[in-house]
Amino acid sequence: MKRLKKVVLILFTLLCITALVGPFLVPVSVLDGLRSEMEFADPDSKFIEVNDVTIHYKEMGSGTATFILLHGFGTGVYSWREVMDDLSQYGRVIAYDRPAFGLTERPMPEDWSGNPYGMKANIELLRGLMDALKIEKAVLVGNSAGGGVSTAFGLEYPQRVASLILVDPGVGGGRGPQFPAWALPLMWTPQMRHIGQLMMRDIQQTLPQTIQREWFDQTKLTDEIKQQPLEIFQIKNWDRAFYELTFAPAYPELRPLLPQLGVPVFIVAGAEDRLIRSWYFEAISTEIPNAKLSLIAGCGHVPHEECPGEFMNEVVNYIQEN
Repeated sequence: MKRLKKVVLILFTLLCITALVGPFLVPVSVLDGLRSEMEFADPDSKFIEVNDVTIHYKEMGSGTATFILLHGFGTGVYSWREVMDDLSQYGRVIAYDRPAFGLTERPMPEDWSGNPYGMKANIELLRGLMDALKIEKAVLVGNSAGGGVSTAFGLEYPQRVASLILVDPGVGGGRGPQFPAWALPLMWTPQMRHIGQLMMRDIQQTLPQTIQREWFDQTKLTDEIKQQPLEIFQIKNWDRAFYELTFAPAYPELRPLLPQLGVPVFIVAGAEDRLIRSWYFEAISTEIPNAKLSLIAGCGHVPHEECPGEFMNEVVNYIQEN
C-alpha cells in the first residue's frame, strides 16, 4: 500500500509538472510581416483614446441626431461603407472598430488593468466613447455581434439610447453553449495564453468562409469585399487579441433579458441570412417589448453591405415614423 501511494504521488507530481511546464515547450512561431494598426489608416481615419485603448473611428454628417454603428465579427468600419453617407443625411454618424477588430489598438494582458475584449468592457468603452465625443444619447445600429453589444448597452444605459436598430443581431440563445465560466480562469493562465494564439490561427481559414456565407447573392461579393476584412491578419497581435476576445470574462446571457429592454427597437435583417435564420429574428422580435421587424428579401447576414438601397429604405422609414 505504501508503495502504491508513492507511485501515485510520483505520477501526480509528474502530471502537475507537465501541466505547468509542458505548454511553454510548445514552439509558437512568430508571424512575419505584421504591422501596426496605424499603417492601415485611411485619410478619413480618426483615433481617440478611451479607457486606455486607442479606438479607430470614422465620422460623417452633423445634426441633433447621432447614429453610432457597431460592426459584426471579423470586420470593422469598412462594413458600413455603403450606408454611412446616406445615413449622414439624417444626423451625425460614427462608426468605430471594436477591440480585436479593424484598426483599434490590441492591448495585451501585460499592458492592461482589465480585459478590454469582453462584453462588459465593450459596453463601458462605448459609454466612454460617447462621453469623449460629447454624445448624450444616440441611435445604436449594431450588426450581428455588434447587435449584441448594442442590446447589452441598451439594457445597462437606456438613458443614453434613443433607439436600437439591430441588423441581423446575435443576442444569444439557440446557438450552442458558451465556454463555461468556471473554466475561464484556466484559459487565462500564462500556459494557455502561450499556446492560445496557435488555436486562433485557424481563423485565417474560417473567416473567408464566414464572409462567403454572409452574402446571399454571391455575384455581389467582389474580390475587394472578400479581401478587405482579411487585412486584420497583417496586424500585430491579431491572434493573441482573438484569444483574449474568445475567453474574455463571461457576461449574462442576453436573450432572457430581452423583455427588460425599455428603449425602442427596430430589427432589420436579411430574409436569406444563412448564419442566423430568419425565424430567430421573428422569435426575438416577440420577446422585446414593442419591437418592430422587417425582413429584406433576397438578402443575407449583412444587408447594409449586400442590399444597401433596401436597407436604407427600411431604416429611413423607421426614422421618419419615430
